Amino acid sequence: MQQDIKTPGPHHSPTRIQLGAGTTFLPGKKDESVKELIDHVLKHGYVILPRLFSETLVEEAKEEVGRLEKAEWEGRRREGGRNGFEGFRTRRVYALADKSRVFDEFAINETVLKLNDYFLQENYLLTSFHTVTIQPGEKEQSMHTDDGLINLPRPRPLMGIGTMVALDPFTADNGATTLIPGSHLWPDSRLPSRSEMIPAIMPAGSMVYFLNTLWHSGGANKTSQPRRSLTVQYCQPWIRPIENMIVAVGWEDLDAIPKRLLTLLGFSLNEFMGYVDGRAPRTGVEMRKKRLVEWAVKQKELENEKRRSGKGKNESKL
Repeated sequence: MQQDIKTPGPHHSPTRIQLGAGTTFLPGKKDESVKELIDHVLKHGYVILPRLFSETLVEEAKEEVGRLEKAEWEGRRREGGRNGFEGFRTRRVYALADKSRVFDEFAINETVLKLNDYFLQENYLLTSFHTVTIQPGEKEQSMHTDDGLINLPRPRPLMGIGTMVALDPFTADNGATTLIPGSHLWPDSRLPSRSEMIPAIMPAGSMVYFLNTLWHSGGANKTSQPRRSLTVQYCQPWIRPIENMIVAVGWEDLDAIPKRLLTLLGFSLNEFMGYVDGRAPRTGVEMRKKRLVEWAVKQKELENEKRRSGKGKNESKL
């Protein structure tokens, strides 16, 4: 299906809003049904949306997380992530949109999209979508903002939105996301301290929605049970190349392309930004190529089976 490409015309932007000395953004459509939620985010930098998702969906998601974790973590030597930021006792399953249809509703919830329609510009994107299971004994994550790798001074443009979905209840003891209310208003000179953090306590099926200029972290899990969750993150539509180079370039022989050019095309990482299923882009390409070959073999087998089946039916009529 071909989609027409629109050429840019005259653009009249609304007045940019500045929040304290920390954040600026161009406001979009303000749906009256989420006005109070928007006002809370403007003041505090976040809002908790209690029981946003049904118990049935949450139970399905927890079962699917268990299946995916078993498939991806069985036989691994380590208990969790590869570094302190991922969490050495935190398990993540990346690329959820590729691995299961169970999680789709978490990314396209109507209330969340209405909030995004106000804080982000039209045609915003999904930028990260994965599970976060904090195991017993995990330590507090380092305090950070989700735009921390973007080297622009505050007040800086809002680059995106972060969310955490509680599949298990978030408590003060089991690793609930911690955050500093109002820290989206701070200048660069104002640094966070752990004593200012509060836990986002909420029942299963809830979401905490926050601007990516807000200081936050994963909490420590002091209980005997894992804390399961999803993170769904969105970014401005212009945070991407004009041409999608990774799709535009054929994957048949990437080794023939100079390494420096491959880096410029996007087959590279900026810290961890640009990963594919939690891995470097070139590794992700090889994984996808292998899967395409397996798919092609399976399709060929199905075609052969249909031919054999059709031939058998024809012979039975003779």
